[in-house]
Amino acid sequence: MTTRLKPEQIQLLKDELTIELAGFLVDDFQLSPQEAIDILYTSETFERLQDSASGLYYQSAGYVYSFLQNEIKNGVVA
Repeated sequence: MTTRLKPEQIQLLKDELTIELAGFLVDDFQLSPQEAIDILYTSETFERLQDSASGLYYQSAGYVYSFLQNEIKNGVVA
């Protein structure tokens, strides 16, 4: 039996991932929380995360963070 997530559940997953991703940026790059949020919110990775069709909201924070790290390092999401 397949259970579908409700839109509010999907948004909660996206919000939780956003918090974790910002925390990773703070820790790894010694950024202020505001700087981390600014980088995250303007990234293509965040744009993809917000697109429910991408399914990124259902992945682990570490997996999604690997895309963000690549984007920061190389300027593109792999």
